[in-house]
Amino acid sequence: MLQVILEMPGVTSIKEKRQRVNSLKHRIIRKFKVSAAEVDLHDSIGFAQIGVAVVSNSRRYGEGMMNKILTFCEDEFDGRVHDTSIHSENYQ
Repeated sequence: MLQVILEMPGVTSIKEKRQRVNSLKHRIIRKFKVSAAEVDLHDSIGFAQIGVAVVSNSRRYGEGMMNKILTFCEDEFDGRVHDTSIHSENYQ
């Protein structure tokens, strides 16, 4: 699981924020075939939190995928990436 807080300087409305967040979220879903959603900071105009999840039988693959998605966010999002975390769990 990946959680990313995004800062969007210059955003002036919740509608504009939602458009930018949804655009990034849908590009992540299409490119990486993962689940993604805006998970927190819904009422903040300048910040959003996105959660991304993947299920795999390999921790290395899952964490590698999350790192690629994080790099994608940093490169493709028109804003700043803050407070990222990658979390893995193993079920046996």
